[in-house]
Amino acid sequence: MELSIELAGLKLKNPTLLAAGVFGVTGASLKRVAQAGAGAVITKSISLKPNPGCPNPTIVEVLGGFLNAMGLPNPGCYEFSQEIKVAKEGKVPVIANIYGSTPDEFAQVGEVMEGAGADGLELNVSCPHSGGLIEIGQNPELTAEVVRTVKKKVRIPVMVKLSSNVSNIIEIAKSAERAGADIISAINSLGPGMVIDIETASPILANKVGGFSGPCIKPVALRCIYEISKNVKIPVVGVGGITSGNDAIEFFMAGAKAIQIGTGIYYHKIEIFKKITDEISDFMDKKGYKSLNEIIGLVH
Repeated sequence: MELSIELAGLKLKNPTLLAAGVFGVTGASLKRVAQAGAGAVITKSISLKPNPGCPNPTIVEVLGGFLNAMGLPNPGCYEFSQEIKVAKEGKVPVIANIYGSTPDEFAQVGEVMEGAGADGLELNVSCPHSGGLIEIGQNPELTAEVVRTVKKKVRIPVMVKLSSNVSNIIEIAKSAERAGADIISAINSLGPGMVIDIETASPILANKVGGFSGPCIKPVALRCIYEISKNVKIPVVGVGGITSGNDAIEFFMAGAKAIQIGTGIYYHKIEIFKKITDEISDFMDKKGYKSLNEIIGLVH
């Protein structure tokens, strides 16, 4: 059974990646996820300078998932460089998720992460609750400018993480591809959304609003992967509500070449990577498929 894949030159032993924001806080946690069976790991979002993020409470469980407003806390790219080196001990590709307030900031962080040993970058242009990032991801010209600027400064593959909070995600994806993106990942968390404590008559999150993730967003993510993969030639990575091998198969059939797992870790711990890989293998064996390529895009 052939489950290994290649994403823009990155060789993965299986098509599961750790999604940004979950277990990507330290090199040790990234290494642990790699050793648990992930085909690649993605760091939490890293910026040029340290960012304390939002005050607590930053996350609340809701029906079908979670609402979070972490505020992209991180120690800054120079400090985080040391974590990349530790994460590399996991022997799988390490992808740095990065963000900035300008295209040049994105590029600066990308250069630092590449210098630290990151095997690829994921551009966070679509966080629904942090500054103006969502505005970048909603604008094809701004998205393209960020991609072009980063690509001029780095040699490692660049993945662009898109949001479904747009009128036409195909337009954004094609703009990123034309600007030189190597991979598209979709989708970021939905939102912003809100939960209210009726006893105190106030929002539960300190930030008032946050991004929605979890099983309930899977149908939206699937639709986006289906539409994007039909309209771009570069690989597409699916993310959003994946908790089982069957979920992963749906994404492959919709056109994804790989999938990211985030909230699913809450339900199945880091063993979820091996669980999903085994379930994919079982499905393929039962149906007589020899490689993932036979499944990818079947719905088209």
